[in-house]
Amino acid sequence: MDENSFHATRQQLNPLPCVFEKALLCQAAACVMSRRISLAEREVVACGDPVARAACNQLLTLLRGNSAFALKLKDTQRILPHAMTMKIQCGGLVGLRDLLDPEAHAPDVFKLVRLAQAEYGALDDLPFSRIVQGVAHWQIRKRHQPKA
Repeated sequence: MDENSFHATRQQLNPLPCVFEKALLCQAAACVMSRRISLAEREVVACGDPVARAACNQLLTLLRGNSAFALKLKDTQRILPHAMTMKIQCGGLVGLRDLLDPEAHAPDVFKLVRLAQAEYGALDDLPFSRIVQGVAHWQIRKRHQPKA
């Protein structure tokens, strides 16, 4: 399947893609609102609730903007490399988990967004200086190099 066909089919099958799809696919986080869809030997993640997706989108936008200094970015509006996107998604969720639910094993996106809204009222009021520490410290798993 060529990339254009894949993206067209993906749009039809998944009209409400998960904002934190990369974090969910690498199993750095979980979400009760997510639904996995297999497509052309790939996997995509859909969100089950438009209201929850809007809140997650707002959170990711705030994480991206507030992580600029930690990631040494001048322009947060440009398309970011995969590694930086992973740091923002996974590290941001870890930082939010450490702030709101430190006993949890893996961050649960929907639960964390609801906890943040309940405790701080608006996602804009979160203490991003503490959350961004998770972004700065998060590292992608190194690939296992088989011994020759």
